[in-house]
Amino acid sequence: MLAQAEQSTPLLVGQSPRLRHILRMVEKLGRCRWPVLLLGETGTGKEVVARSIHGVNPVGPFVTIDCSSMVGPLMESELFGHVKGAFTGAVGTKTGLIESADGGTAFFDEIGELPLDLQAKLLRVLQEKEFRPVGSLMQRRSDFRVIAATNRDLAKEVEKGTFRRDLFYRLNVVNVRLAPLRDRKEDIPALIAHFMARYSKGHTLTQEALEGMLSYDWPGNVRELENCIQHMVAINSGPLLHSSELPSMLQNHLMARKSQFMSVAASVNPMAKSPGEASSHEHRAPADLSRPPIVPLTQMERQAILDALEYTKGDRAVAASLLGIGRTTLYRKLKEYQLAV
Repeated sequence: MLAQAEQSTPLLVGQSPRLRHILRMVEKLGRCRWPVLLLGETGTGKEVVARSIHGVNPVGPFVTIDCSSMVGPLMESELFGHVKGAFTGAVGTKTGLIESADGGTAFFDEIGELPLDLQAKLLRVLQEKEFRPVGSLMQRRSDFRVIAATNRDLAKEVEKGTFRRDLFYRLNVVNVRLAPLRDRKEDIPALIAHFMARYSKGHTLTQEALEGMLSYDWPGNVRELENCIQHMVAINSGPLLHSSELPSMLQNHLMARKSQFMSVAASVNPMAKSPGEASSHEHRAPADLSRPPIVPLTQMERQAILDALEYTKGDRAVAASLLGIGRTTLYRKLKEYQLAV
């Protein structure tokens, strides 16, 4: 999926069809200066994609404008700057983010959080390339490429009256939607390897921990996955990262998954006894003749392989990992069971 490198050049990590589509879009959009609107849930890597677009032809600065963090009366000053004496505490002249982006790219993160009055002023900048610092009577110019991102449905915000229709159309020339990580789980192993290489010091994930991470839906997307690796490395002093060291959200997921598995097992075999129950023959209930016959182990193994390959969309390496066997063993089983998957 998506990850941010330590260097100025961001990395797009993964090989899923959705990511390859994003890579193609990045390459095309990086060669032009059309406005781009990035859509996607929090943590899907919208800023990484914005930096990647800028990095194709890195002319001028890349300025990030976090619209969700600018609150209160100083928002306009942050955007447009101010002159000395414009308000109490303005002891000098300040250059705003809009002016800093001149000649480069301005990335408006969470543009949907921008108040209506500043939306109107931003629209004028995009249309006329002009703005006026707070307290100044003089217009200044700033010409930049705009990339905006949001986790909101801006079309619905327009209908509700919380986002200007004219600004929406100005920004929505080309839009790119980033899929959540749960819809491209085939990128998870590559992302894990990427973050392990960055944060770990010779650590290795146990098979159980890896399987737990592969089965999780990652509501916080790539950012949550990165935080997970950081968490495990931070609290572990040994070489192995165990499932018991996963963050609480994943621990809860694994407990719920285990509970669900036990419930399914109990419904399939209601005569199954808990470890504490007596197992003597004299207390055993009569056989339930309506129950299906025992399924041969070879048939169960064959079905498990088919289920794993279907779940991983044919990725044999990940399927082998989920099954707890090596790739060589998986290939041998595929041949043995004549599975041309």
